[in-house]
Amino acid sequence: MKNETLELARSLLARPSVTPEDGGCQQLVIERLAPLGFKAETLRCGEVTNLWIRHGEGKPLVALAGHTDVVPPGPLDQWHTDPFVPTIKDGKLHARGAADMKTSIAAFVVAAERIVAAHPSHPGSLALLITSDEEGPAVDGTVRVVEALKARGERIDYCIVGEPTSVERFGDTIKNGRRGSLSGRLKVKGIQCHIAYPDRGRNPILDFAPALAELSATAWDEGNEFFPPTSWQVSNIHAGTGATNIIPGEAVVDFNFRFSTASTAEGLKARVHAVLDRHGLDYEIEWVLGGKPFETPRGRLVQALSGAVKRVSGVTPEVSTTGGTSDGRFIIDICPEVVEFGPVNRSIHKVNEAVSLDEIEPLADIYRLACEDLLGVK
Repeated sequence: MKNETLELARSLLARPSVTPEDGGCQQLVIERLAPLGFKAETLRCGEVTNLWIRHGEGKPLVALAGHTDVVPPGPLDQWHTDPFVPTIKDGKLHARGAADMKTSIAAFVVAAERIVAAHPSHPGSLALLITSDEEGPAVDGTVRVVEALKARGERIDYCIVGEPTSVERFGDTIKNGRRGSLSGRLKVKGIQCHIAYPDRGRNPILDFAPALAELSATAWDEGNEFFPPTSWQVSNIHAGTGATNIIPGEAVVDFNFRFSTASTAEGLKARVHAVLDRHGLDYEIEWVLGGKPFETPRGRLVQALSGAVKRVSGVTPEVSTTGGTSDGRFIIDICPEVVEFGPVNRSIHKVNEAVSLDEIEPLADIYRLACEDLLGVK
């Protein structure tokens, strides 16, 4: 039997699309779905290409979301195959983007084709939201589509993001949320002087040390049912000119919060400032909110997707919020229920990225069954 999802995945993978490039992948999606009555809207923002393609006008609106951009391949001499020539080897499909996440895009399309073929007048609406700016800065991608949909009052009821969530075995994990990411660059100001005359200066490293100890020991929250406690970590501390006989005039500290829905970005900022002020530091901070945390309770979407995974793979998935962030952090603004599911993620962002052939067609079946459940068709 022909594996339609495999063939489409190979076609997508053969189109190099290192972020923010799309490489013609979204046009291929349009060519497959537009003849079936899907209405396609392409939104280009700078070098980024975004696609919103929808079938139907009614509610509920069920969306499948993902990205066609991939990370750079890395050292080519460490690849066993050409990263942009999809190759079947040892029971796997090898190429950059095989697991993250062109196989999911292919599965989206095949699932959509099969749903419309079986239910041409299905209730509700089915849509795909695809960007080429997920692996990059993510400022002109999904967030722009969400802004456009929000501006015209178009809301999504259920969204499945095709990120590779499976850990050890296909189907073992569904992500029902992600932690937020809040970064800061702290500059602690001192007074530079000769190290032999410390009374003429002020050492910002020593000034900051007690505050560092307090910040690292602080319990920011206790997490909740789905999230571990919020974590504060330092990624870099830099000070000095390189000379060993100078007290530096400034110390720069890069830090990050991975925070749960038990905290807010504004609340965490206020608590950091309170610690630094209490220690009498002369400082400034530049803040960057990389993503808000989001959480989907165990409800209609989690139930439908879990049931589809169990039916196809035989595995009962764990519901988890581990890992980094995803474009779900933007979609949650116009959709109350957002979850992620996709193939095994063991090889993502590595050389020799690959997806097992045994996962490819079942992935399309899972997306189809979940969407049919949510749309109310069998």
